[in-house]
Amino acid sequence: MQTLLELAPLILFFAAWKFTDIYIATAVLMAGMLLLVLWDWVSTRTIPKMHLVSAVLVWVFGAATLILHDIRFIQVKPTVLYWIIALVVGGSVWIGRITVLERLMGAAIPAGHKVAPATWRNASLVSALFYTALGGANLWVMYTMTEKAWVFFKTWICVPLGLIYTVGIVFWLLRGYEPKDGPKDEPPQASA
Repeated sequence: MQTLLELAPLILFFAAWKFTDIYIATAVLMAGMLLLVLWDWVSTRTIPKMHLVSAVLVWVFGAATLILHDIRFIQVKPTVLYWIIALVVGGSVWIGRITVLERLMGAAIPAGHKVAPATWRNASLVSALFYTALGGANLWVMYTMTEKAWVFFKTWICVPLGLIYTVGIVFWLLRGYEPKDGPKDEPPQASA
């Protein structure tokens, strides 16, 4: 349910674009982000940082798109978001006691188990590379393809890729987890 709520502004953007144009779709996206942030506040009295960062970027780049009547602003917004994520996740390998990825995904690790710090660092660096590449791909599509191709890419390629990547990184983190007491239990040896 939470994922559907988080994707609602993008779904509304795509639907508005399909039946109107990019400018109305941008206004709908801006309103959808406002509703998402309000929902966060009303339901939990907090606003997740990623929702807030994404909403502010949508409002700034969306406003520029509408005021200047130039779609490049809303098109570049995903790249800016992806590169901010890459910088924060990758930079946390060298800054702070634990990585941002561990803070965000630590709850996905079963209770009583841990992931080695080196695995968190490696996963953070791979995530930084993934989001850097995704941002670059967005720029490439933006500058070399049509508006229709960009909307398709943003809606039907980037979002599923992000979800698949997140599931993949969780499985990667879980593949080598070990009990907090020590290494994984060895299977019992058959007696001769």
